[in-house]
Amino acid sequence: MKKVIALGGSNSKDSINKKLAVYAANQITDSETIVADLNEFELPLYGIDLEKEIGIPENAIKLNEYLEEVDGIIISMAEHNGSFTAAFKNTIDWLSRIDQKVWKDKPMLLMATSPGGRGGATVLGTAIASFPFLGGKVIADFSLPSFYDNFSEVGLKNDELGRALDKKIQDFQATI
Repeated sequence: MKKVIALGGSNSKDSINKKLAVYAANQITDSETIVADLNEFELPLYGIDLEKEIGIPENAIKLNEYLEEVDGIIISMAEHNGSFTAAFKNTIDWLSRIDQKVWKDKPMLLMATSPGGRGGATVLGTAIASFPFLGGKVIADFSLPSFYDNFSEVGLKNDELGRALDKKIQDFQATI
């Protein structure tokens, strides 16, 4: 059985991006989903002086181990001021100190959503461009605009968006 990690790129307790990532991961057939909540992997703000003082935090090591054991990675990113959330970027920074190939050359489905009409398109573009330099094998990407209008726990309310996401999930599943 394949293992997929679902990660919301936000530390919001009610993260809509975590909901979207988990939903997408649960559509993968014959797989086990590991849900990684950034709140369960809390990390101090990265700095070289802190790393010299304390080493690599246990939470970074644990998340790195999860990434090593899975067959595929699904991330849905929140957008803060056009970029990654501070918590998500900090997590990447710590993980890169363990292995520059943060994403372990694993197949990735990258997504973003927001309450607004652009659906986190800017941060998604940033991830698509930068993650290959961190060992990400981006297979598919998807932006969901107007999360509260278009998402429900049983599927996307908009049929066109639903078909588009289903296709992206199928493309991703074919690579894991």
